[in-house]
Parts: sequence; C-alpha cells; structure tokens
Amino acid sequence: MVNPSAVRSWLLDLQSTIVDALEAHEREAGSGVLARRDAWRKDASERLQGDGLTCILEGGTVFERAGCGFSHVRGSTLPPSATQQRPELAGAPFEAMGVSLVFHPRNPYVPTVHMNVRMIAAGHAGVAPTCWFGGGMDLTPHYGFDEDVRHFHQACKDAVSAFGADKHPRFKQWCDDYFFNRHRGEARGVGGIFFDDFTEGGSDNGFALIQSVGQAFLPAYLPIVTRRKDTPWGEREREHQLIRRGRYVEFNLVWDRGTHFGLQSGGRTESILLSMPPLVAWAYRQTPEPGSPEARLTEHFLQPRDWLA
Repeated sequence: MVNPSAVRSWLLDLQSTIVDALEAHEREAGSGVLARRDAWRKDASERLQGDGLTCILEGGTVFERAGCGFSHVRGSTLPPSATQQRPELAGAPFEAMGVSLVFHPRNPYVPTVHMNVRMIAAGHAGVAPTCWFGGGMDLTPHYGFDEDVRHFHQACKDAVSAFGADKHPRFKQWCDDYFFNRHRGEARGVGGIFFDDFTEGGSDNGFALIQSVGQAFLPAYLPIVTRRKDTPWGEREREHQLIRRGRYVEFNLVWDRGTHFGLQSGGRTESILLSMPPLVAWAYRQTPEPGSPEARLTEHFLQPRDWLA
C-alpha cells in the first residue's frame, strides 16, 4: 500500500498552494482579506480520532466565502456511506484523509467550484487493508459562458487522460450522474469529473491520479475567475445567485456522500459544512423569465452534454 505519510504530506502541500492562490487574488483586488487557518484535533475520548486544518476565507472582494479543508482521521467502524460498494468492509476500522474545497465567489458571474481528493483504507483485523482513492472537481455557474465551461472540461480531461483513454468519458459521466438533484430532476452544475472507490493499477496509481487532479484545479478554475470577476452586476443577478446557491445546499445536505460520511463517522461539523455559502435564498416555485439569461442557465448549461465535442 502507498505510504500514508507521503499522501498526507502531499495533501497538506496542495492545500497550502490553493489557499495561497486565494489570498493572492484578494490582494490583487485590494481587499487583503486572509484565510483563517484553524488547526484541530480529535482525541481518544471521541468516536473519531485524528487531526486537520480548516482554512476559510470570508468577506473577500473576490470570494464571499471560500473553504479549503484537510483532514486525516481514524475510526473503529467504516460508515454506511462508504460501504455501499464494499459490503465486506461493514464494521471495519478505517483511516481516511483528503483535501476538500468549495469556493463561493461574490460576483454572480463567477461560478462556484468544488474539488476533492481523498484516500481511504479499511480492513478487518488480520486482513491486509483495502485502499481506495476518490475525487474530482465540478463547476456550478449561475450565469454560464460556453468558453468557461469548455476550458474547465478540457482541464479535467487533461488531468486524467494519462491514466487511460476511458477515464475522462467515464469520470465525466459519473460526475453528471452524481452531482444531480434527483428530487428536482436537475443537474447541480455543468459537471467536470468524479470518481470513487478507485483501485485500478494499485495504490501508487491511485495516488498519482489524485495528484494529477489536485494539481489541475487552479489552472482549471482561476482563469475563469480572472475573466469574470469584474463583470458588472446588480440586484437581479444577486437574487438569482442566492436562489441557485439554495440548490447547492440542497444537494450537499440531501445527496452528497462526503457530507454523509463526515457526519455519520462523527467528524468535525464546522469543517464538514465549510461548503455552505454565507447567504442563500429560496423562493416558492420561482421560474426565470423565458428567454432571460437566468432561464438559459437551466435550458442550456444544466443539460449534460459533451462540452468538448
């Protein structure tokens, strides 16, 4: 199995690089807002043991709320959300580590983004542990631009192509299927890539895959931020942004396996919920005006397709 300390070290370096880039964007915008770095530890008296570092930037000029968290935890019983594909590991002790982020920009024309890379190892006493990897990234615009979506999907494809020609179409479809609000029959965003329970080629190959995905994140997202962050916006765009954020919250609380895993295993609630936006709105049976940019989001951008065709 790959050395867990090597995975941990790389994950912490990735988190630091991403948070530094966040702060650089705020400096360029003149706000100077810095991320709060909150180190935490769970001791032996708690259901879950381990430590982590939650970095969160709030109230920025570019990012209204942006969280990037690292966690490394151990537990005595693998949660049900992690045993759906591995029933033989039900009740097994486990170790999990990863970096997860969600950025909620202030400007409605800049899309929300999510990225996660992780490793989980579990096994019953006397049996060699099973190790698997997961992760991906996906884009959730409130106002879509074809060039932004194509850029993001190309970066996702480039990140996984070296691991086999089947990986991008497979992981893209997985992303489209996973990030879907089934109770509304609506995609959460324009997708990207998503994979879980990855063991192909052994643990070294799995580790290399999440490294490639993690390193691809900033080049995939920051050019879009730079292109859209100064777009003029007003009350109409803000109202639409807050309503669309409501759909994001619904997915994370109702369907997301990562959120369920963290809460079911006794994880740190503040860190698990760093994905929540600072402000959100719901409106009863809200329907965008036909032909409007708001309507185009659902009619054009939230329809899964091959954006690179």
